[in-house]
Amino acid sequence: MDLKAFQAGELPSFPGRGLCGITQTPPRKPLIGAAEGWALAGGFELLLACDLVVAGASARFGVPEVTRGLVAAAGGALLLAQRIPRALALELLLTGDPVAAPRAAEIGLVNRVVEDGQALSAAVDLAARIAANAPLALAATKQIAHQGRDWTSAEGWDEAAALSGPVFASQDAMEGARAFAEKRPPVWQSR
Repeated sequence: MDLKAFQAGELPSFPGRGLCGITQTPPRKPLIGAAEGWALAGGFELLLACDLVVAGASARFGVPEVTRGLVAAAGGALLLAQRIPRALALELLLTGDPVAAPRAAEIGLVNRVVEDGQALSAAVDLAARIAANAPLALAATKQIAHQGRDWTSAEGWDEAAALSGPVFASQDAMEGARAFAEKRPPVWQSR
């Protein structure tokens, strides 16, 4: 967030969608963030909205809002403790201190650390690997992974089955099995 714009009453948020339209209600498709340099406050909260993050070796991450009398309200305070152990999340949130890319990878904030200047190309490579998979299966898998943390033990299996059942009954599931048997790449139709 631009603090000068904040003083003028501007907020880069969309009702029901959150910061830049993704922090509160992320899209169904997998999101991959690429970080080079500093990702602080809103920039870091945008990365928290991503499913996967690739970082350059010298990247730094942080939620310094408390040092400015603010709250990391675009997802930092809410999502950080869902991504990493609560004590580590609270340390970052309550001190405002940044964390370096290697440490971010150790604690689970970052999936991969690459050489500086290579985060975007590594993220695109990762996206290509994901995009080669069945779209219906990807969307259901992401939905189960995200919503599953809100389900009770009793609900979990039923809810996951309700989301995965249509995928198993899809033409893409049959195509995946057929392509495996025929030793060829599948051709997905999202049906």
